[in-house]
Amino acid sequence: MSSFLRGASYPWRAAQLLVCQPSLWRYVAIPVALNLLVGIVLYVTLLLAGFHLLDTVVESWPMWMAWLLRGLLSIVLFVTLAYALVRFGVVLGAPFYNRLSELLEERMCGTAPASPPMTLAGIARDLGRAISFELKKLLLALTIGLFLLLLHLIPGVGSVLALLGGLSLGATLSCLDFFDPPLERRKLSFWAKLNFIRRHFPASVGFGLVCLGLVSLPLLNLLTVPVCIAAGTIFFCEITTKSSM
Repeated sequence: MSSFLRGASYPWRAAQLLVCQPSLWRYVAIPVALNLLVGIVLYVTLLLAGFHLLDTVVESWPMWMAWLLRGLLSIVLFVTLAYALVRFGVVLGAPFYNRLSELLEERMCGTAPASPPMTLAGIARDLGRAISFELKKLLLALTIGLFLLLLHLIPGVGSVLALLGGLSLGATLSCLDFFDPPLERRKLSFWAKLNFIRRHFPASVGFGLVCLGLVSLPLLNLLTVPVCIAAGTIFFCEITTKSSM
């Protein structure tokens, strides 16, 4: 339990550290501003388009039903875009988040793997690894998600198992997202990254569940993504330092 709680504490510790380090604020502020701008444009555009389509469909329906559907559409779009912005925001802010993680690792460990010079070949290679990583996460989510969906066929206990499995899957994907900068600097494979999460269970579970909750909050997740990136780096630095002692 103490290991689980220690893992869960890293996002709060990262937030405190970032508040006390003004030199790091730009690596948070710039991607947050970019993601906020993209989020506003997407939300307004999709909401207006959805309302226009809805008005056409429910033109002859009662007024109260039309307003009810407007409210439901707003909630669905808000939640869906909140999730999409986390996925998109991690990629859009990757250069800033990777630099934030690198600076934190240098401060905590004294050094960090040197970033290779930016060449076309290097950018293409890194882009290929990033796309491959995202596709593997998607395949993992779809495979396990399908299995969890089938669990609902088991009366009673199946739904409980599916809920627990869904939380475990969400925590694992959060760990993959927020441990990735220091792990990717070491060019670890997808399975090696999963093994890092497994080896540091249950601390990684506590970390993943808290991060999953933080990035599930609409709009607030724009601020919590860089906090979780910083938390994943602090987790990595402390765990590896203890392992080497």
